[in-house]
Amino acid sequence: MAAANFDRCLGAVLRHEGGYVDDPRDNGGATNKGVTLATLKEAKVDLDGDGDTDKADLKRLTDKDAGKIYKARYWNTVHGDELPSGLDYMLFDASVNHGPARARRWLQQALGVSVDGVLGPKTFAALRAASAAALLAKIAGYREALYRNHEDFDRFGRGWMRRLTDVSRVASQMLA
Repeated sequence: MAAANFDRCLGAVLRHEGGYVDDPRDNGGATNKGVTLATLKEAKVDLDGDGDTDKADLKRLTDKDAGKIYKARYWNTVHGDELPSGLDYMLFDASVNHGPARARRWLQQALGVSVDGVLGPKTFAALRAASAAALLAKIAGYREALYRNHEDFDRFGRGWMRRLTDVSRVASQMLA
């Protein structure tokens, strides 16, 4: 399993997420390193020490700050340390992009187990018997279908598909 992979996977996610963006056409609102202002507020992060969490704090977000949020909210919630190398990255990136609950359900769907979003003993037993390469392909397919059916695909789809292609390539290399 991949307990030592978080930093490697985080680096890959951060390369895709980029820096500060506040695109009015993006429903996510202001983000930095993929962390939304809403997420930063929920985490109660006040980086400028002025007593509140606002865009000024978001702009100051470092990779280390983002890593703490990603580890708690996205990596741990998909049990990244317990997943095979490569699959950990695919699920982590899916968790960041589509939400942890959806990423967990996709893993269960790909495994053919009951889909409840809880990664418990039955899910992990099925995972031990499964081909990680086949799971990567299935989860990539679920992600692609979601992207292609998204109302903003015409605007953001090219970037989403580039990211998915890269994530799939890197995750496959990590399997070896």
